[in-house]
Amino acid sequence: MKSFVSVLLALLLSLSPSLWALDSVNGQTVEALEWDALMPPDFSFEQVYGNQDFGDLEDFDPRAQQKLDEMMQALQSAPVVPELDGKMVRIPGFVVPLDGEGQKVTEFFLVPYFGACIHTPPPPSNQIILTRFEPGTKLEGLFDAVWITGTLKVESFSHEVAASGYSIEAYRIEPYTE
Repeated sequence: MKSFVSVLLALLLSLSPSLWALDSVNGQTVEALEWDALMPPDFSFEQVYGNQDFGDLEDFDPRAQQKLDEMMQALQSAPVVPELDGKMVRIPGFVVPLDGEGQKVTEFFLVPYFGACIHTPPPPSNQIILTRFEPGTKLEGLFDAVWITGTLKVESFSHEVAASGYSIEAYRIEPYTE
């Protein structure tokens, strides 16, 4: 019996560290999410961008602005996954500050890649998460990725920087490590 327990213990210890990371917050199991999970299975970027051909338009052509406006509207209303509403999740991303004081940020967009929302056009709204963290977090640099753990909600939010299709009430913000 003693050897069985030893073998079982060794087996458990050899499991992937990612399995050890299973965790709960406020009694809810934390589900690790990838950014693709925020898009419905039948969603494609072609639905947002369509077959836009800007090549034949001059910069100051009114049709170019009209096409850009149409594309921006589509980006801001990308479909979300309603089943994710209310789930406790952990997702990595980059911070685009919206509110705070100095280097301490209390509200920001979490985005899947560095530079999103800084360049135009921003990602579709289903790839942007409005994040609120009441105590605030010190932002060392925009280049650093973070892990956010919190309750995900399907909620539209519009800001001059971009629009999001989700929000998260963060319970934990940690430096990103694989």
